[in-house]
Amino acid sequence: MPPAEPAFPGEVAPHPGEPVYEVARPDRITRFFDRIATRSPRWLAPIALLACFGGAVGYTLYADPTRSAPDAAPTCLLKLTTGLDCPGCGGTRAFWYLLHGDLPAAARHHILFVFAVPFVVYLYVAWASKQLFGWRLPRLTVGPMAIGVFLGAWMAFSVLRNLPWAPFTWFYV
Repeated sequence: MPPAEPAFPGEVAPHPGEPVYEVARPDRITRFFDRIATRSPRWLAPIALLACFGGAVGYTLYADPTRSAPDAAPTCLLKLTTGLDCPGCGGTRAFWYLLHGDLPAAARHHILFVFAVPFVVYLYVAWASKQLFGWRLPRLTVGPMAIGVFLGAWMAFSVLRNLPWAPFTWFYV
């Protein structure tokens, strides 16, 4: 039995006796986006992400989530069907209050969102400054343990905010 030939140029042939797996070729859409990604300038991704963030800021300021009617239907599908606050409930209002500099009100609506914002902003600034200018800011290392603790706190917060007795009623928004 002759040895198997490599599937793609530059690929190493498998060892004799090893099973040969056929690698799927990328489809046209994947090849199209790969071509765009290789031809795009390095500054495009940070600018596009900044434009998306600007759109989110504009929408939040325009919509003013703090001025909804008391009898308005909730826009969250979980709240509409179950009446419970979802894990992200209050995030848009917290963002609105952060944009207006009202930190206590923002924390009242979603304290974990307010806690995470400085870390996410720093990660973006560090990444964007490296992409745009080649600057290397000190790296923020977030290990699996820190992510697990944050997600555990977020899950506990999501459960506690739905309990109908004091002191957990303070979390209800």
